[in-house]
Amino acid sequence: QLQLVESGGGLVQPGGSLRLSCAASGFTLDYYAIGWFRQAPGKEREGVSCISGNDGSTYYADSVKGRFTISRDNAKNMVYLQMNSLEPEDTALYYCAATLPDPTYFSGTYYLHYARAYDYWGQGTQVTVSS
Repeated sequence: QLQLVESGGGLVQPGGSLRLSCAASGFTLDYYAIGWFRQAPGKEREGVSCISGNDGSTYYADSVKGRFTISRDNAKNMVYLQMNSLEPEDTALYYCAATLPDPTYFSGTYYLHYARAYDYWGQGTQVTVSS
């Protein structure tokens, strides 16, 4: 059974840091594009970051650029999202998602913003930034 499981969320003060993890089971993440999305109450799901499967290229939403870092460890079948300088506006349920993209072309903008591009989703982990 193909499954993604997020962990690492929690309550943190503004300016703090968290590292989210996305663990895959039932399949290997090699060559999969992985995206992190978030959804705050009353808002639409938005793309936060994504990483390609072939060369590890990374892409970020403008709102998190310079603060968040996505990385992958294919040997451990894991993807991470390091979040620094957290702001109350980052409060949301964070999801990781996976898909096998076209091997001949990868559009970072497409996979960063288009949730429907992804085939597999985790259940999410809650991040709350509050003093």
